[in-house]
Amino acid sequence: MVLRYRIFLEQKRYAATTINLRLAAVRRVAFEAADSGLLSPELAAGIRRVKGVRRIGVRVGNWLTAEQAKRLLAVADRASLRDKRDHAMVAMLIGCGLRRGELLALRVDSIQSREEHWVIADLLGKAGHIRTVPIPSWVKVAIDEWKEAGRITEGALFRSINKTGRVWGTGMTPKVLWEVVRAAATRAGIEKLAPHDLQRSCARLCHLAGGELDQI
Repeated sequence: MVLRYRIFLEQKRYAATTINLRLAAVRRVAFEAADSGLLSPELAAGIRRVKGVRRIGVRVGNWLTAEQAKRLLAVADRASLRDKRDHAMVAMLIGCGLRRGELLALRVDSIQSREEHWVIADLLGKAGHIRTVPIPSWVKVAIDEWKEAGRITEGALFRSINKTGRVWGTGMTPKVLWEVVRAAATRAGIEKLAPHDLQRSCARLCHLAGGELDQI
């Protein structure tokens, strides 16, 4: 049945990514059904063995390896107020997979504790989609360092810093974020790295760690 569905999608000339994403959702449903006793383990295993479609072509953009991601974070100088802010932003991009606009619009009260875990609650993303994003512990440490140093208690989480080294204004521009990512990449010896590349890298590293494609 699932194999026929894959063939149907291929005949409709869907992109390989679309086909693989839909198949991942079907596999996940089969797993949940078997776990609830609604589907036999053998049938569920057969569904999960249906292979996706091979993607042919050249990837656009950069995908960091785990070693590159660690180096990007490790080379950060967290001595000054600006350094703490920049490190927290890079950590959130690669640890939470946020888009540029989502990061810049993030507010302090969006970071909440849910079921003993820190999350970005009810994040409004692309096309009006709302999701809850888990925050790794090492990202939360970076956020807390920036908040404490900048005395950020409400409003926008990330803000501009003036020439005297003080927090200024109620937010920051996308241009500043690009400069932050570019500077971090230069220190780590990584070429042509953009903010969106860190979101791609987050998804790739999650998948390599065993994360389900439909969840990612």
